[in-house]
Amino acid sequence: MARFGLPALLCALAVLCTALLAAEPKSKSCSEVRRLYVSKGFNKNDAPTHEINGDHLKICPQGYTCCSQEMEERYSLQSKDDFKSVVSEQCNQLQAVFASRYKKFDEFFKELLENAEKSLNDMFVKTYGRLYMQNSELFKDLFGELKRYYVAGSVNLEEMLSDFWARLLERMFRLVNSQYHFTDEYLECVSKYTEQLKPFGDVPRKLKLQVTRAFVAARTFAQGLAVARDVVSKVSVVNPTAQCTQALLKMTYCSHCQGLVSVKPCYNYCSNIMRGCLANQGDLDFEWNNFIDAMLMVAERLEGPFNIESVMDPIDVKISDAIMNMQENSVQVSQKVFQGCGPPKPLPAGRTSRSISEGAFSARFRPYHPEERPTTAAGTSLDRLVTDVKEKLKQAKKFWSSLPSNVCSDERMAAGHGDEDDCWNGRGKSRYLFAVTGNGLANQGSNPEVQVDTSKPDILILRQIMALRVMTSKMKNAYNGNDVDFFDISDESSGEGSGSGCEYQQCPSEFEYNATDHSGKSAIDKASGTGGLARAQPYLLAVFCSLLLVMQREWR
Repeated sequence: MARFGLPALLCALAVLCTALLAAEPKSKSCSEVRRLYVSKGFNKNDAPTHEINGDHLKICPQGYTCCSQEMEERYSLQSKDDFKSVVSEQCNQLQAVFASRYKKFDEFFKELLENAEKSLNDMFVKTYGRLYMQNSELFKDLFGELKRYYVAGSVNLEEMLSDFWARLLERMFRLVNSQYHFTDEYLECVSKYTEQLKPFGDVPRKLKLQVTRAFVAARTFAQGLAVARDVVSKVSVVNPTAQCTQALLKMTYCSHCQGLVSVKPCYNYCSNIMRGCLANQGDLDFEWNNFIDAMLMVAERLEGPFNIESVMDPIDVKISDAIMNMQENSVQVSQKVFQGCGPPKPLPAGRTSRSISEGAFSARFRPYHPEERPTTAAGTSLDRLVTDVKEKLKQAKKFWSSLPSNVCSDERMAAGHGDEDDCWNGRGKSRYLFAVTGNGLANQGSNPEVQVDTSKPDILILRQIMALRVMTSKMKNAYNGNDVDFFDISDESSGEGSGSGCEYQQCPSEFEYNATDHSGKSAIDKASGTGGLARAQPYLLAVFCSLLLVMQREWR
């Protein structure tokens, strides 16, 4: 027994050393993790040179790690900033599209009005000379009111145009009956016969219809571009919840803590986190798509019967044609007015006013050929502008439901579809096994990566849903040729709700919250009537009432 004592002891020591070595493996180097950490501008003293015990980690997997507590905290803030930056980039591209198109349309419409006014002034000065110049304020007022309608919307176009023709009749009636003296009361009586006598032929009726439809469509379309711009601007500023921030850290930088600095998050893993973090934005999709469809409908009108370019370009000729009708029928018109308003008093001898008959106008309507694509204003034409913006609108459809996928398609955020087995799944380098949840708040209860409170819709998102719903309603009215009551967007960039104004009498009846599921169907569909509303969850009613109270204070 004694002679076997030393070898047995040596064997026992060898086994013990082997066990100790297995229990305490050699610490791995963290040099690459440290280098990347410092490259982001962080303090190198936060990063260990070799793996350390990870019991201090709160989010990332514990065990041996290359991350100190300070690193985890800074990575948490960095992952939040990375997320906000990528989402902002996606949204800013869309916002820039709507901002640039709104600016171009706005410049075009305003310049179109300026050109039409200048054209009429030049033609009438040449045709009527001093007679026109003495009455030019009548036409300045006409274009001034058209501009005021486009800018502020605070003009009743039909009433304004009726007033223009009544005033023009008064002026012309005095000129074609220059041998008589007319009091203001008598001329007021004359204006009452405008509709009955039709002294300007059918021009006023046609022009009223054309101008009203064209201006309503043009202004509605421009307002729609502005609303889209503002909605995207507001929604692009994301503020991740604590649960979202934890998920972002785990997805983006916890792999670094395990030394897997070149391994990107799995695409489906990223998709679940983005759908959870962008749950409220996903609920915009249903109303956004309705809005885009309504914009495309109005765009078709602008290309066809409601083309403001084809209305304003020949407006000088149309008004001149109306004046010609009055000249040609002046005798019959005067006789009927004398019968209705009484015989006027003749002027004393030698005081007869200059008659309009001294001037003549023989121009007729200029032919308008849209296929010629003329450059009318702002270096372009309406059909060019509409063709361009229609393509952008089609591309913008389903933007919000596609946003999570678009974010994850960014190579900075996730691996491609072909790297499903060599990607970070939140725990290690392996395939991600969970299914991808649907878009929108209602679908996040089953999200395996982000805890989302589905009972608390975001108030800002609800306001943008309201803004889109109200604007969609106005678009449909404009498409049907009906006048639209507008909110003022002159201060659209000031304040949180600048893109969501509406008349307080209309908003309560038009507002319904829509939670969009993965198939794009609304959880509360307007078409379902009271039955759909009755099935809505009680919390929506509370949010709805609170929102209305807040909005009503703003509108006041």
